[in-house]
Amino acid sequence: MRWLGALVIAAAAVAYLPALRAGFVWNDSDYVTAPELRSLDGLRRIWFELGATEQYYPLLHSAFWLQQWFFGESPAGYHVVNLLFHLGAVALFAAVLRRLLAAEQGTPGGPPAGGRQGTARMGPDSAAWLGAALFALHPVHVASVAWISEQKNTVSLVLYLAAFLVYLQFDETRRRRHYLFALALFCLSLLGKTATATLPAALLVVLWWRRGRLAWRTDVRPLAPWLVLGAAAGLFSSWVETHVIGGHGIGAQGARFDLSLAGHVLLAGRATWFYLGSLVWPFDLNFVYPRWVLDGTVWWQWLFPVAAAAVLALLWSLRRRRRTPLAVGLLFAGTLFPVLGFVNLYGALYSRVWDHWQYLADLAPLALAGAALVRAGSWAGPRLRLAGPVIGVTLCLLLGGLTWRRCGDFRDEETLYRSTLARNPGCWLAHCNLGQILALTPAGLPEAIEHHREAVRLFPDLAELHNNLASALARSGRRDEAVDEYEVALRLDPGYAIAHNNLANTFVQMPGRLPDAIAHYQQALRLTPAIADIHSNLGAALLVAGRLREAVGQFEQALRLDPNLAQAHVNLAAALQRLGRAGEAAAHYEAARRLQLAAPPPRSRNESSR
Repeated sequence: MRWLGALVIAAAAVAYLPALRAGFVWNDSDYVTAPELRSLDGLRRIWFELGATEQYYPLLHSAFWLQQWFFGESPAGYHVVNLLFHLGAVALFAAVLRRLLAAEQGTPGGPPAGGRQGTARMGPDSAAWLGAALFALHPVHVASVAWISEQKNTVSLVLYLAAFLVYLQFDETRRRRHYLFALALFCLSLLGKTATATLPAALLVVLWWRRGRLAWRTDVRPLAPWLVLGAAAGLFSSWVETHVIGGHGIGAQGARFDLSLAGHVLLAGRATWFYLGSLVWPFDLNFVYPRWVLDGTVWWQWLFPVAAAAVLALLWSLRRRRRTPLAVGLLFAGTLFPVLGFVNLYGALYSRVWDHWQYLADLAPLALAGAALVRAGSWAGPRLRLAGPVIGVTLCLLLGGLTWRRCGDFRDEETLYRSTLARNPGCWLAHCNLGQILALTPAGLPEAIEHHREAVRLFPDLAELHNNLASALARSGRRDEAVDEYEVALRLDPGYAIAHNNLANTFVQMPGRLPDAIAHYQQALRLTPAIADIHSNLGAALLVAGRLREAVGQFEQALRLDPNLAQAHVNLAAALQRLGRAGEAAAHYEAARRLQLAAPPPRSRNESSR
C-alpha cells in the first residue's frame, strides 16, 4: 500500500500549495527569531532564559532559530518547513492507525471484546490511510499549516505521534529501550507545545480500548511518570501564559479571562460541540470567531454541556458492547481539555475558540471516520463493498478543495483580516490590525481611521485601541482629535509608555506644545528607560528647545542602547555641530550614512496584538 500513502501525501501537498505563497501574518514576527537571538548566545537564551521568547517552547524556537539562518526574512521557507512537518505527522498518524487496526484484527493485542473483525476486505492499510487523508486534507487544519506561528502545532504533533508509535511497540515488546525512546520523544513534544501533555492519558484510553481493562503493573504504572511530567509541564506553561517576563510573554489574566464555575462549564460544553461541528461542517471556518458571551441565566446555553454529558453517559453505558465510540469520545474531549477554558489562554481575549486549538484533538474522530467508511463496504455486501471507500475518496476531494480555497485567506495580512471581517464583522482585532495596515499609506488613512473607530466602539476599554486610532488621526493631520484619543488611552492605562511617547510626538508638531512633549517623553522613559527610540525622541525635542547638552546626553544614551539607530546619529551630529564639536559630528554623520545604506526594508509589526 505504499502507493496509497504516496497518493495521500501528494494530495495534501497539492492542497496546501497556495500556503507556500503566503506571507507573514499577525504574530508571526513574535515567533520568527528576533535579531538579538540570532547567535549561539541567543540559542542559549532560548533554552535557559525564561522570557527570552514569547512563549517558553524552546524546541520550537530552536527550530525557528535554525530556519532563520536559511530563510532570513523570506516567509516561503518557513511555510515549506511547516507543510513538511504536517505531512510527516500525516505519515506517522497512518502508521499509528495501521498498528492499532492490525492489532484489532488479531495480530498483537487481539480484537476488542464485542467488536467486529471490521476492516477485513480492504485491510488496515486502507482504513489507516483514509483516516490520515481526512486529517491531512481537512480545511480546519489550514490555520495550523498556513500560519507560521502555529509551527508549534506541527512540530509537537510529529513528536507526539512518534512517541505514541514507539510506546505501542514497547507495549508489545516490553523492552526498556523502547520505553526510554518513547519517553524522550514525549519530553521533546512538550518542549514544542505543552498541549501534548495529554499523551499519557490518550495512551491509557487506547490500551483500555485494545484490552477492555487496565492493569496497574503493565498499563498504569509505566505511564504514571508521564502523567506527572505532563501535569507539571501543563501547569508551568499555564503560569507562563499568564505572566509577562523580561518584556516578553502573554499576560493572560484580568477581567476578560475570569470565569465563574458556571462559565467554565458553559464554555467547555459549547466549545466541544463547536469543534466537533467544525469537523462535520467545515464551510464556515474563520480566523477569529465571535467571542461568545457566557451567561448562566440564559437557559439554552446549558443545552451544550447537558448534551455533552448525556452523550458521554450513553457511550459509557454501551462500553461493554462497543468500546470504540467511548474511546473516541474520551480521546477527543480529553485532548481538547487544555483549550476548553479551564486554564487561561491569551487567544481567549479575542475568541473562545480557534481552529488551531483542535489540531491534535481531531485525530481520534477522523480515525473513526476513516475506519467506518472502509468497514461500510464490508458490511454492504459484494455489490456495494466499494461504496464506503468511494464516499471516502469523494470526501477527501471535497476537503482538499476547501483547504486550497482556505489557504488563500492567509495570503497576506490584509486578505486575512478582510476575510475575517466578512464572516465576523464584530471582530475588533481584525478592525484594529487592518487599520494599522491601511494607515501605512496616505491613501489608506481614511479607511484605517474608520476601522480603528469601529475597534474602539467594540472594545472601548482597551488603551491600545485608542492609541492606534490616535496615531492614524495624527498621521492624517487631525492632531487635536489625536490628542483626545491619546489622553483616553492614558486614562485607561497611565503606565502605557508607548502612548506617552506617541502623544509627545504629536505635541512636537503643535505650536506651543513643546514643553508638554518633553514632559511626556520623560514620563515614558520613567516607565520604560531602556527604549532607545524614546531617548532619541526626547533628545530631538530638547534639541529644538535649545537644550543642547541635555539633548546630547539623550542621543548618547539612545546609541548605547541601540548603536544602529541612524536618526540618533544624525541628530547627535547636529547637536555636536552646534556645540562646536565638528570632528565628532562628522563621525556620527558618517555612521548614519553607513547605516542608512545598509538598512533592509522593515517588516511591519502590529503593536496591539499577539
